[in-house]
Amino acid sequence: MAVHEPLAQNETMTELEQKSEREQVEGLTMIVFSGDLDKVLAAFIIANGAAAMDMPVTMFFTFWGLNALRRSEPVKVKKGLIEAMFGWMMPRGADKLTLSKMNMAGLGTAMMKQVMAKKNVYSLPKLIQSAQQLGVRLVACSMSMDVMGIAPQELIDGVEIGGVATFLDSADRSRSTLFI
Repeated sequence: MAVHEPLAQNETMTELEQKSEREQVEGLTMIVFSGDLDKVLAAFIIANGAAAMDMPVTMFFTFWGLNALRRSEPVKVKKGLIEAMFGWMMPRGADKLTLSKMNMAGLGTAMMKQVMAKKNVYSLPKLIQSAQQLGVRLVACSMSMDVMGIAPQELIDGVEIGGVATFLDSADRSRSTLFI
């Protein structure tokens, strides 16, 4: 609970409540639901921009969005058959995500990555690294991890694991909440 200074003579309670509401507004919270390269790129570009403007940013990764946070190399984790199949079928890491449109069996994704490199646009792994360096909070949804058979050891370093309450708390304190 915030401690408030005594009311100045000319302040009303409404003005004090408005100050309290402004103090509560912190920054940006995103739900990253999609595992499509173009959508995850957009999420990290927005996150990096907001963090560069000193806005606190929380990115909550759920379902297919979790694939962006997976390590690219396999991790030995004991899993049941279904969890192992999910792990085998899903892209492993940011470099393996594909475009949502015009993927063309990987050709479109390769062309997009080539154009991005030519235009000096950060790759997704570099955007993730930049976001972490800027203090962006990356949260993996614990329930989605359980459902999809993703173990904590399979995630890149620096990722926090949290539930819906973690997301709701961040969204409640944020100026904006985006669903990507």
